[in-house]
Amino acid sequence: MKIGFSTLALFMKSFEDMLDQAWGDGFDLMEILCEGPYWPRNILENGLKELEIFQSYDITIFLHSPTIDLNPASINPGIREESRLQLKETVDLAVEIDAQTVTTHPGLIRRQDPHVRKFALEHAIETLTLCTDYAKDRGINFSVENMPHRFSYICNSAPELQKVINECGCGATVDMGHANTSKNPEDFLKIRNTFYYHLSDNDGVKDQHLPLGEGKMDLKLLNNIDKGIIELNNYENVLKSRELIKTIT
Repeated sequence: MKIGFSTLALFMKSFEDMLDQAWGDGFDLMEILCEGPYWPRNILENGLKELEIFQSYDITIFLHSPTIDLNPASINPGIREESRLQLKETVDLAVEIDAQTVTTHPGLIRRQDPHVRKFALEHAIETLTLCTDYAKDRGINFSVENMPHRFSYICNSAPELQKVINECGCGATVDMGHANTSKNPEDFLKIRNTFYYHLSDNDGVKDQHLPLGEGKMDLKLLNNIDKGIIELNNYENVLKSRELIKTIT
């Protein structure tokens, strides 16, 4: 398995510090979380010069789009449009640093109503299809992530994730921690056109982002994964999880 980590674990560090850390510790992959100081619009308008550092490292880069306060499935067309715009900007940033893939969340609803949820799913597919087409035109893979097993979340099951990626023409980023909150997490390993995986552990009920081995995920499932991004908020736990992966794969 090729292993990387989410920059959530190094939040507020510079791109150069993140790349140095990844390279020095022998990681193959890195996923940049595009929130806060790494917001694509701000970087594209004010920070293009600092992106030159990416040319100095042989590390495969993925981007995780902004998701806070955004919602591709929103019933409000203004929120959908802003979400689409920021996803396009993330694709533009991917082009600037030669990142392979942009991953995003598919959205959610605010009412526990099946009719509203069906409507939101249709909106999500429409929005994400537009983003997929834009990414393809720019030579970037566009990927939708599965969500925890909660009614409010779009793509909270393997069949729904497969439906979305089939209809949008995009790929999938399978989050094994999110999958572990469902009854059959192994079903997510059957998703076609999966670009890579997010790795963390939990108690099987709540998305806790625990180090691998500290929750209830069946670690044997990791043997089916070729590219894994360890997604934790503590870098020491990232290293700890990597060592565990090496013992079981």
